[in-house]
Amino acid sequence: MSFILFLIAGFFSGLLGGMGMGGGTILIPVLTVFMGVEQHVAQATNLIAFLPMAAFTLKIHKENGLLKTQGLLSLVIPAVLASVAAGFVAALLPSVVLKKLFGAFLVALSVKLLTDVGFSFSK
Repeated sequence: MSFILFLIAGFFSGLLGGMGMGGGTILIPVLTVFMGVEQHVAQATNLIAFLPMAAFTLKIHKENGLLKTQGLLSLVIPAVLASVAAGFVAALLPSVVLKKLFGAFLVALSVKLLTDVGFSFSK
């Protein structure tokens, strides 16, 4: 039964996330708050779920001519290195610290989205 609950949580998190927020902003809180999953596991699950979605999206964008490859390596290499470094740091941090950092990220994201919406209404 728990597998079905996780499947449903993943489906609806992906559905809502695909509407513009990003799946992790939904999936991680669902897994930690409602499903009782430890923060480290929830964040790792989100990253693993992201990989096939990113590959699929990249393929679609390339097929539609929306992929600009000029200067790509100068962005990808530092991003990969920073992601690996951040992953090692996250693995060393206690779950409580990760929860607080993720909560701060969600608050900052909410403020940014609210201010962006506010400015778009005034234009």
